Amino acid sequence: MKAAGIDLGGTKIEVQLFDDDWHPVMRQRRDTPSNYDALVAAIADQIKWAEAQAGSPMPVGIGAAGLVNPETGLALTANLAATGKPFPADLAAAVGRPVTYVNDCRALALSEAVFGLGAGHRTVMALVLGTGVGGGIVVDKSILQGPTLTGGEFGHTSAPAHLVVEHDLPIWRCGCGRLGCIETYVAGPGLSRLAAHMTGQTVTPPQIAARRHEDMAKVWQVWCALCADMLHSLTLTVDPDLIVLGGGLSQIDTVVADLTIAARDAQIGDFGVVPIAVAQGGDTSGARGAAYAAWSDNPHSKFAKDEI
Repeated sequence: MKAAGIDLGGTKIEVQLFDDDWHPVMRQRRDTPSNYDALVAAIADQIKWAEAQAGSPMPVGIGAAGLVNPETGLALTANLAATGKPFPADLAAAVGRPVTYVNDCRALALSEAVFGLGAGHRTVMALVLGTGVGGGIVVDKSILQGPTLTGGEFGHTSAPAHLVVEHDLPIWRCGCGRLGCIETYVAGPGLSRLAAHMTGQTVTPPQIAARRHEDMAKVWQVWCALCADMLHSLTLTVDPDLIVLGGGLSQIDTVVADLTIAARDAQIGDFGVVPIAVAQGGDTSGARGAAYAAWSDNPHSKFAKDEI
């Protein structure tokens, strides 16, 4: 076996084992405990199971929502009972060696850059549009990270003032504590919030998507414009070769075409826009990205990254 990756979410812990060609060959899933000690023990058990199947220790990566403060080692996460805890350190102690811990959006970006539509491109960006908004940037098959480890938290950049004013939108407080984060408008709950403000109706994102050519057309237009402005800002900052979309909202069937049109409207003059595509890795992307990160970071690996 090449490596193991764990997709850690608020409801499930799924470990996947990958062979030498990076195909998933075994997996095991269990529920995510709501107690911190039980959570650490459950992940340790998944790692031990994976290594028992492989017959030897191997690189193990964990992809999970949230952040780990590099100065304190403490986790910050909304969907796990780990906030304020030294999560990676406790996991390492439970399994007797370090494990690679990666934000789940960054793990998806890495998987798509190395194994998905981003393969062959130098700079790939992922934008995950789900219950929150996050992403990651991969350059030469490595996640672009800095000293704060907050790079990729795209949802907590500021909403564009001109669109907020043009459409008479409120300034909403984000779960991070700040006012006016773009996530409050374009994540799944944000899309519903836009619809409630603009139409007075309580509707879900799937309902809005189904009616985006009918009574929800204006809501969809404003959502696309807000997303496109975020993509514009990211393009001006990074100018990636490809932007890959993930998350539940990426599954709306015309989202790539609609966002591409809106991105052209947001772009400077007649300059082009970055190609946009939907992530192709499905439920394997997060675990495979985390596994690849662990394999790349493993100081005892005899393999070079450029062999992929």
